[in-house]
Amino acid sequence: MDEQRRFGLGASIALTLASAVLWGVAHLAVERRRAGLALMAAYILMLAAVLTVVTAFSTRLLSLAVQPRWLIWLTVGLVVVALAWTGVIVRSFLLVRPPRADVVGRGITTALAIALCALVLGPAVYAARLANVSRDVVDTLFPAAGNTPIMAQDPWNGAERVNFLLLGADAAPGRPGVRTDSMTVASVDVRTGETTLFGLPRNLQRVRLPEGPARSRFPYGFTGAGPSTPGLLNEVFQYAEDHPDLTPGLPRGKRGPALLKQTVGDILGLPVSYYAMVDMKGFAEIIDAVGGVEVTIKQPIVYGRYREGLLPAGTRRLSGQQALWFGRSRTDSDDYVRMGRQKCLLNAVAKQADPMTVLNSFERLAAATKRAISTDLPQDLLPALVELSQKVKGTRIHSLSFVPPLISTVYPDWSLIRRKVADALREHRPARTARDAAPRQSPEAPVSLDATCR
Repeated sequence: MDEQRRFGLGASIALTLASAVLWGVAHLAVERRRAGLALMAAYILMLAAVLTVVTAFSTRLLSLAVQPRWLIWLTVGLVVVALAWTGVIVRSFLLVRPPRADVVGRGITTALAIALCALVLGPAVYAARLANVSRDVVDTLFPAAGNTPIMAQDPWNGAERVNFLLLGADAAPGRPGVRTDSMTVASVDVRTGETTLFGLPRNLQRVRLPEGPARSRFPYGFTGAGPSTPGLLNEVFQYAEDHPDLTPGLPRGKRGPALLKQTVGDILGLPVSYYAMVDMKGFAEIIDAVGGVEVTIKQPIVYGRYREGLLPAGTRRLSGQQALWFGRSRTDSDDYVRMGRQKCLLNAVAKQADPMTVLNSFERLAAATKRAISTDLPQDLLPALVELSQKVKGTRIHSLSFVPPLISTVYPDWSLIRRKVADALREHRPARTARDAAPRQSPEAPVSLDATCR
């Protein structure tokens, strides 16, 4: 059948290329009109569907990208389309290839067909692999939904704000367990995305633990495990992990987050729903995976227990190890300066992690993320969280840290902390936008991250 009509080398190449760009061209050239028109229609419908989805449902696509079930379907769909496309290319080549006598022509067109198939299969296989890696990350990091269903219409169950506890953990050599040296609550308005960050210093003392077994053991505030531990806020997580009777019924790995969420929530007067914890060394791996992070260092930073290095002042791109010390070092400074640098670092990473950078280092980034992050955010909440994050990007983020002179870390004024939290949320409620409400530059006022991190 394919020998009934002869095509020269030029025509064969042109028709094979055209069929790869628009299905059915080769079939029409050999007068197989029904098959050619059917292939063209299928191709046009496929492109129209893709363009419609990309343009009209772009936000929804981000939500689907964090759902394992849809990622599986995406992988299957990519494989099916790629196989169908290569099938069309091969069949088109067979219909229009030069005659057997033209050995050189057949060799060239065969090589062209193979190259076109590889051009189609390569990106599809890579995209399918990325989808599979994404599914693995979601399944590894985020627990499956619990017994309480997440409302489809309102994933936040009627709450005006949702509060996330963001932890930076440091498991230093020679110091058993994990210390949550960075503790920040992100309070997000679910309607507008308006966000205020509340930072708590690691060295808060006499922290009042939640009612129940924890408060019964420490009725006058948390005092630690003995003379070797001073009883600071950053010890609560590991203490709960080591003492299961404080959080009855919870397994290891969930005791620390549960008690710390309740404790921090009580301090701020906010219900803390979820937590995410980043291991500091793992955070360095994440930064290396995206090629470093650019920050402005206002004053030289000495780092290392034995003053091993120096980060000079100025705007520079930091490696993961350098960024780790940028957010970790207290040499010639203190906890409160370090807290400010940590917020700057997180803000810089969030702003600089553009889609192309993430895509180019996706697999390495995914591996580092699985090692570095733990959270109790359920998988079913991820689509809503993606949509909320898009709202947050369009707002001005405010920050309030409870550090001296605003509060004493030895004898904290818990009532003052709660009042300041309430005032901050009232000041930046949805009725007032960031443009309308210029923050006051005082220790007691929330300060825009853009004002402290350049």
